[in-house]
Amino acid sequence: MPLTAFRRAARVVRDDLALFGWRNGPLYLLARAIERSTRGHCRLIKYYFAAQPVPATDAPATRKSTRTRIYEAHAGDPIVAQFPRPPDVIAWRFAVGARCFAADIDGELVGFIWFKHGQYDEDEVRCEYRLEPSRDIVWEFDVYLAPRFRMSRAFQQLWQAAHAFLRREGYRWSVGRTSAFNAVSLAAHRRLAPRTLATGIFLVAGRFQLALLSIAPFVHVGLRERARPHLLIRAPTQ
Repeated sequence: MPLTAFRRAARVVRDDLALFGWRNGPLYLLARAIERSTRGHCRLIKYYFAAQPVPATDAPATRKSTRTRIYEAHAGDPIVAQFPRPPDVIAWRFAVGARCFAADIDGELVGFIWFKHGQYDEDEVRCEYRLEPSRDIVWEFDVYLAPRFRMSRAFQQLWQAAHAFLRREGYRWSVGRTSAFNAVSLAAHRRLAPRTLATGIFLVAGRFQLALLSIAPFVHVGLRERARPHLLIRAPTQ
């Protein structure tokens, strides 16, 4: 390797280690190497599973634009056609009872948040999350914000509307997973001070999947599409 290329590669490694730390940095570099060497056929993924308390009251309200709408979206609503997700994925979510809150400005999508009661089948790896007690805890997933609205107040208002819904339904905690290799998402979650409940590392190669988990079943090997670990995620006691 030419010296210039070696220095460039070393700088990339150094920057990645600085970004993700010595715990996740080497794993991130390994994940990149695996994906590149197999042309995407093999993937290494690490998740943090964390709980965030549903606020007992809303934060001080921000001034809301009369052009902003925040509401629960349903299958067939015009805004759903703007979701940057495959139509079959959106249809499946509604079919299994997931609920979505969306915000738009003059009909243009600002963002959305999805929630699922009881259990949730992961859509990036093969894993099923079961939530207990189901009256207290709900799964939060696929939080999306359109790039041009990332500095707007509408997304904060969307969160407030979602929290108001969770309070009405009696939920005390929302739980979600965050990729250990997504620095932006990790930074956002740190500001919310969530409570980490578990971690999971998944090695996926076609139908083969190895899961290393910090909670039962701890280790799971799947050789078929239907083979997946079932994680029991309990609401924090406090």
